[in-house]
Amino acid sequence: MVPNSPHVRAAVFGEGGIAETAKPGTVLIDMSSIDPVESKKIGAELAEKGIDMLDAPVSGGEPKAIDGTLSVMVGGKKELFDKYYDLLMVMAGSVVYVGELGSGNVAKLANQIVVAVNIAAVSEALTFAKKAGTDPELVYQAIRGGLAGSTVMDAKAPMMLAGNYNPGFRIELHIKDLTNALNAAHAINSPVPLTAQMMEVMQFLKAEGCEKEDHDSIVKYYEKISGTSIVKKQ
Repeated sequence: MVPNSPHVRAAVFGEGGIAETAKPGTVLIDMSSIDPVESKKIGAELAEKGIDMLDAPVSGGEPKAIDGTLSVMVGGKKELFDKYYDLLMVMAGSVVYVGELGSGNVAKLANQIVVAVNIAAVSEALTFAKKAGTDPELVYQAIRGGLAGSTVMDAKAPMMLAGNYNPGFRIELHIKDLTNALNAAHAINSPVPLTAQMMEVMQFLKAEGCEKEDHDSIVKYYEKISGTSIVKKQ
């Protein structure tokens, strides 16, 4: 599980890499979040050496990694998925087969699109509440049990309200994922306007020096443009 496509390629095909020493029949389970097109290319090159591959990126960030309850989305041969399901479940709360090689990373990019837009929506809504003179924490408590409620809201709203930007998943990694999502979407002519907008928001945060912070610091963008902070005063 390494940061991006070049790191996977280096680990697999670089000097002393997996492809250099692995025997035919070996199965590589790549749990990195990378471009699905690159997953397919790496898989095809490994197949020439008799090595199979699954792409199995994860969601859940540091907290669920610590708990061993990550969500794993897997692409590749179904029989390999079935064979290694129990192995993956050791670190996961759910392991789901998505389709052919590359599909795991398609699912992960879809996940990252939803998460980014959801964090922005929570930030926007709570900033609106504060600017309207209503306690954003009470608004959060009022809406979290309804249709607006989500895992993202419950994970990130309390962090925003506390001014806690300690990284569970860094802005710079989300930028990497959205870059891959935009590239993959453009390659198949799939419009992703919200993803493009979120990339610009995150580029703003990077320019502000927030790239090492948790992606809940998206709320700082709204602080800047609204002149309002939702952080509770102690």
